[in-house]
Amino acid sequence: MSAPSRLRPAGHGDATTLAALHGACFAEAWSVADFAALLALPGASALIAEGGGEAVGFVLVRAVGGECEILSMGVRPADRRRGLGARLLDRALAEAARAGAGVVFLEVAIDNIAALALYRRAGFREVGRRSRYYRPTGTGRPAADALVLRLDL
Repeated sequence: MSAPSRLRPAGHGDATTLAALHGACFAEAWSVADFAALLALPGASALIAEGGGEAVGFVLVRAVGGECEILSMGVRPADRRRGLGARLLDRALAEAARAGAGVVFLEVAIDNIAALALYRRAGFREVGRRSRYYRPTGTGRPAADALVLRLDL
């Protein structure tokens, strides 16, 4: 439960760290191979938040053709509610704008109240819905719709 001290760019060698963070944040964890493949895509980049000598949060984006998509973002449960999500999001949006993106998209589970509040505070607005998009297996939770959100930079 350490306060994050810095945000740093993730490299291809950080796929293991990103997969571990994703697994700590979400029931349906992405693998090391998933992160390695995503980081190899043109325009893909990630930021890792570190605190107390360990990774505590991340954001993964892809900017192509004037658009950016936030592919995933998470903060370890023990490190939430300290403004880290906002810091990661702000930095990702600034870097997307520097890369020439004019619009940012993301998908978020309709029942992820904290994330929705974060995105709405940042100015995102709902532009679509994907019915039963999130289907967590082995959790006993029902499928949840995804809201498609957009922010014009």
